[in-house]
Amino acid sequence: MKWSELCIHTTNEAIEPISNILHEAGASGVVIEDSEELDKDRSTDLGEMYELNPEDFPEEGVLLKAYLPVNSFLGETVDQIKQAINNLLLYDIDLGLNHITVSEVNEEEWATAWKKYYKPVKISEKITITPTWEDYTPVSSDELIIELDPGMAFGTGTHPTTVLSIQALEQYIQKGQTAIDVGTGSGVLSIAAALLGAERVYAYDLDDTAVKVSKINTKVNKVDDQIQVKQNNLLNNVDHEPDIIVANILAEIIMRFEKDAYRLLKPGGIFITSGIIQAKKGQVKQALVDVGFTIVEVNQMEDWICIIAKK
Repeated sequence: MKWSELCIHTTNEAIEPISNILHEAGASGVVIEDSEELDKDRSTDLGEMYELNPEDFPEEGVLLKAYLPVNSFLGETVDQIKQAINNLLLYDIDLGLNHITVSEVNEEEWATAWKKYYKPVKISEKITITPTWEDYTPVSSDELIIELDPGMAFGTGTHPTTVLSIQALEQYIQKGQTAIDVGTGSGVLSIAAALLGAERVYAYDLDDTAVKVSKINTKVNKVDDQIQVKQNNLLNNVDHEPDIIVANILAEIIMRFEKDAYRLLKPGGIFITSGIIQAKKGQVKQALVDVGFTIVEVNQMEDWICIIAKK
């Protein structure tokens, strides 16, 4: 089969929303080449480190590369992707150069080229995320391993928004609690919640591809008996009363269901909201406070914000 590589030159801020657009269009995985990766200070206690080749990265901004099968609908699909990306301007998301190119690659290159970027990474005190093909040995007895195959969809699980969410789950979740994961994507946050002690996790996503991938990942990580994955629009028609709700999603989307989150949470329950850019921090905080939440803490990694609120 022939594959086309769709390359978008954009910004760090636009990684998450554009990645979602690409996955919804049928992309089998997304490669992120971020120029900032070359300048990061890397501590050896955060997991395995590996050498980065500057030639693999743009001089500035971010390159997102997605792979689509070459067929009679390719041109139409690319046009739809371009339109969806341009629509992000309505949400004040900086698209940067927003330069899009399409090229053809052979199947062998598509299947293996991106794997060199993905190695085991310790993202919190307890949790390490590793690709399914890596033979990883835990370095401590209490280390929790999440196996993901980013070729299936939704990235590696090591983006700052995901890291912030998992670190917050590790801090606030207690054994035997119930959690809801809104916009579950790969299911990584649901898996983390289950491994950290949640007795029951409800994972929701509007995208049927996300639902399928999440179900596979919960089985790979042997927590499918604790997690119920279901196609659903945010918290519509949900009647479970969780101890924790986590949402790694755009700020604009968070502000569409904060009332439902407050209504469903048990008294004293925790709402973890990530995926928030710096410019939207104030709006999200105010929206949460307006419905009755108390802001417990605000954490930041790079340009991304995670707000933890209590009912």
